[in-house]
Amino acid sequence: MTGDRLDAAFMALADPTRRAIVARLARGDATVTELAEPFSISMPAISKHLKVLERSGLITRSRQAQTRPCHLEREPLDAAIDWIETSRQLWNARFDKLEAHLHAVQATPSKKGTSR
Repeated sequence: MTGDRLDAAFMALADPTRRAIVARLARGDATVTELAEPFSISMPAISKHLKVLERSGLITRSRQAQTRPCHLEREPLDAAIDWIETSRQLWNARFDKLEAHLHAVQATPSKKGTSR
């Protein structure tokens, strides 16, 4: 996944309403009406959220008769999870090195009171 697509996924997930929509779609496909149900916002606002999710590649919408079911796409979420996991491993390794260094510094006898 390109950096732009990853940026778009994180930007889309930055909004709590869109995260709630993604969480709902993780349980299965849903229509726009079903997705809008728990929110006290207008249908045009829901549509704007869905467009952001769709442009980011996190969801796709199809047409089935009179409905437009939304479907969660795994690839962008998997890419975000991979990026987060790689970053977590990097930072854990850095923190482990820092912890080892601090233990080594604490174990070294202090030379207080030594005159020059």
